[in-house]
Amino acid sequence: MTTVAELPAGFADKVLSAQSTFRSVMDAMARPGSIQRIASMAGTPDTMMRGTAAIALTLFDHDTPVWLDGRMSATANIAKWLKFHTSAPIVADSSIAGFALVGDPQSLPALDRFAFGSNEYPDRSTTLILQVESLTDGPTTELRGPGIDGTVTLRASIQPQDLFERLVINAALFPRGIDVVLVHDDAIVAIPRTTRLVRGG
Repeated sequence: MTTVAELPAGFADKVLSAQSTFRSVMDAMARPGSIQRIASMAGTPDTMMRGTAAIALTLFDHDTPVWLDGRMSATANIAKWLKFHTSAPIVADSSIAGFALVGDPQSLPALDRFAFGSNEYPDRSTTLILQVESLTDGPTTELRGPGIDGTVTLRASIQPQDLFERLVINAALFPRGIDVVLVHDDAIVAIPRTTRLVRGG
């Protein structure tokens, strides 16, 4: 059994690292499809990428229900690490999660398993954090929407392969919907609910 002392460390400088990571996430959301780097690093449990860990340390707190997919929940240290460093409750019901950490995106459940928010409170939806194989090498996907000048091309190796087809549901749900953050190592790409697939995917 892992003790608290054996858990990977969090941010060395909590305030500055959280501020830096928050700016990276906001830049990613403001410029969908663009690759942003997270400079602030922390110790990470097995199977959790550095970008995922930094986002968790920055955005999760005791009011943030977090759902872990099978790969994440199979690593006992992840739940312990999240509870110790963020106090975020780990929930079994994905429909009430504020964030979902997905280490095996190929097995991503149907999107209707997550919270879409409401017309009055669209922010009460689930943000999916998907760890992917690459954000610079893979099939080409062309995206458009707010924050994008014309279109942007994302060349990434993403699972599930039909992710963008699934996200088409956001158009009908708006202002409700699902926001997605793709993570590979210390790089992130945001796909907000306002982003639409032009071609590829």
